[in-house]
Amino acid sequence: MGRKLLLEHINVPGINTFDVYRQKGGYRAVEKALKTLTPDEVVEEVKKSGLRGRGGAGFPTGMKWSFLAKPEGVPRYLVCNADESEPGTFKDRYLMTHIPHALIEGMIVSSFALGANTSYIYVRGEMMPQIRILEKAIAEAKNAGFLGKNILGSGYDLELYVQPGGGAYICGEETALLESLEGKRGNPRIKPPFPAIAGLYGCPTVVNNVESIAAVVPIVNDGGDEYAKIGIGRSTGTKLISASGNLVRPGVYEIELGLPVEEFIYSEEWCGGIANGKRLKATVAGGSSVPILPANLTLKLANGEPRLMSYESLSEGGFATGSMMGSGGFIAFDEDQCIVRNTWNFSRFYHHESCGQCSPCREGTGWMEKVLHRIEYGHGKMSDIDLLVDVSKKIEGNTICPLGDAAAWPVASAIRHFRDEFEWHVNEPVKSLTTNYGLANYAEPIAKAVTTEN
Repeated sequence: MGRKLLLEHINVPGINTFDVYRQKGGYRAVEKALKTLTPDEVVEEVKKSGLRGRGGAGFPTGMKWSFLAKPEGVPRYLVCNADESEPGTFKDRYLMTHIPHALIEGMIVSSFALGANTSYIYVRGEMMPQIRILEKAIAEAKNAGFLGKNILGSGYDLELYVQPGGGAYICGEETALLESLEGKRGNPRIKPPFPAIAGLYGCPTVVNNVESIAAVVPIVNDGGDEYAKIGIGRSTGTKLISASGNLVRPGVYEIELGLPVEEFIYSEEWCGGIANGKRLKATVAGGSSVPILPANLTLKLANGEPRLMSYESLSEGGFATGSMMGSGGFIAFDEDQCIVRNTWNFSRFYHHESCGQCSPCREGTGWMEKVLHRIEYGHGKMSDIDLLVDVSKKIEGNTICPLGDAAAWPVASAIRHFRDEFEWHVNEPVKSLTTNYGLANYAEPIAKAVTTEN
């Protein structure tokens, strides 16, 4: 099943405790970093690894760290974004639940590299069990001398705090998170200035995802060059995938980037295929905010080559025939699922979670939800389909933060690839209330793509 870096010891009893985690080699990265490396050398190892942000944007982590301003006498902060709120994504919650010390160790090493003496883990407010687990893990690490004053006699001090959020999706955006952490309403800030210059309390700040920070541990232990050997091209290392939907074995998987999508879905080593013997209809590859793809474009590129689980391959073809890796929230839809209903459900979420600061997002998400509801429940008009496309274009690129794009892309891509299903809902309003459209007109290419190698 490929090499495991983060979940290697996931099934070891007691791995969530300090003692067992330590027995399995835990906190070696802290010892190596604080005793044998300088902060700049740690940053350089992360750069060499090619690690890209695992929260959705995919920006090179080492490069992001190198942007951090270092004015004399001004504190710096590292903030872990554990506000995992993307529908279809649950990998960070899984990691914090089962191996909390992997995150704590990553926070210590990363804070050392950035020169931060106070760091925070901002956790989604609904995740109270995970908050308690992290607080316990922090206390264990501090009792063992890995947090607090003069860690391991190195002269480096670090205090680490867990901060519950208020359950707002918008606080997954890094500047809204910082506003919330400061006790304000979680509204995204206008950039520039960027957090690397003026972040938490106006000081230089780096915000990274849970998985990104945990990945620093194997990078420091094995070296950036060794980490870069895993994966394919610029998609280096391993990636946690939250697999859900109509799969035989949904769950959290750690894959080596570059694994064929078809193998991930159908192999007995991974998801085991589509549940109940059904055929694949569509996938959302990276969480609800990325474009949806029909089965034929999920498994193959437009040129017929296999599509891979990598940043480059999933985005191959742009939004016309591709999608995005995103946060790794992989949702599979079988032939009985309704694309219109699913798109309406996503729009309902984004309308509810819009902070309301930007008019295109505040108003546009509401319009999309209403129009999609109208089509889904048999009251739609043919002109509504083009209206949805037009509204999505008015939102995309016209907001302070990416939530507007996240709301627009699923709607635009659903109509792009499944327009016939939307038209069927309009033309068959009564029938659509009790019958699913199924695979219909695109059954043959999907059936061929799915069955040729299985």
